[in-house]
Amino acid sequence: MNLNDKITCFKCQKALDLAPGTIIHRSEECPHCLSSLHCCKMCNFYDPKSYNECRETSADRIVDKEVNNFCDYFILKGAGDDGSSKDDLLAQANSLFKF
Repeated sequence: MNLNDKITCFKCQKALDLAPGTIIHRSEECPHCLSSLHCCKMCNFYDPKSYNECRETSADRIVDKEVNNFCDYFILKGAGDDGSSKDDLLAQANSLFKF
């Protein structure tokens, strides 16, 4: 696994022993700071610049982005994944025009 594939906790920024795409259960916590891992800030769709801070338009609104939730669209993101890859940007553009 290359360094860019490391997943870090959103709160303490310490590396987690998880692979990108790992299924995270709702109750899982960071072993370092005990923050929730199944939360918006650990999701690939989290984007503070998007409506409701989520790029998944079908997701329910979650007010507290740092606590565990029941979102069915949750996908664990890797460290440094800010949603600006070519595929992510293309998906955002297509969603504007409903392709």
